[in-house]
Amino acid sequence: MIRALCLAGGLAGGMTLSQFPEFSQQYLQRLAGQVDALTVVVKDFDASALASGLGREDALEQLEGTAFLASRQADMRRTIARHARLVEDLILLRDASPLVRLTLPHRMADVETLRATWVDFTPAVPVTVAGAASAGTGFLGGWAVIAALFGLIISPMRRRPYAKNKAAARHEPAIRIEPPTTRPTLVTQTPGHIPKLAGAQR
Repeated sequence: MIRALCLAGGLAGGMTLSQFPEFSQQYLQRLAGQVDALTVVVKDFDASALASGLGREDALEQLEGTAFLASRQADMRRTIARHARLVEDLILLRDASPLVRLTLPHRMADVETLRATWVDFTPAVPVTVAGAASAGTGFLGGWAVIAALFGLIISPMRRRPYAKNKAAARHEPAIRIEPPTTRPTLVTQTPGHIPKLAGAQR
C-alpha cells in the first residue's frame, strides 16, 4: 500500500516537474516582454529629467508637494526597482541552460509575469534531455515526500509498543532465585550396631 502511494507520488512529481523546462522557456519570453515595456517607461522618465537638467534621483525628489505627485513618485520608484530586478533576472536566465534553470526558481518569481505565463501555458511532451532530467528529479522528489510523510505518521505508532514493554519491564518486580538448601542427614545407628565393650555386663 505504502509503496503504491509512493509510486503515485513519484509519478505525479515526475509529470509536474517534466513541464518545468517548457514553462521556464515561456516565462523567459514573457519576462523579455516585461523588460522591454519597463525599459520604455524608465528611458522616457530619464529623458524628461535630462531635458530639465535633472538626474533621475533629482527628478524623483521633485515629485512632491501634493498627494498626486507623492503617489507618482512612489509608483515611479517601484517601476524603476522592478525594471532593474527583471533585467538582472533576464540576463541570468538567458545565459543559463534549461538544466541550470532548475536551480534558479527564485529568478522566476515575478508575480505578474508568472500569472501571465500560467494563463497561456501549454504543456509539452518532455523529449529533451532537460525534460527527462526534470521528470526524473520530480519522480524522486515525489517518492521521497510521500515516503517521508508516511514515516512521520507511522513512527509514533512503532514507538508506543516498545515504550509500553519497556515501562512494563521497568515496573515488573524482580524474581529472587535462592540457592537450594540442604538439610543435614542424621545417621542413626541401630542397637545391633552398638559396639560392645569387653568384660562389661548388662
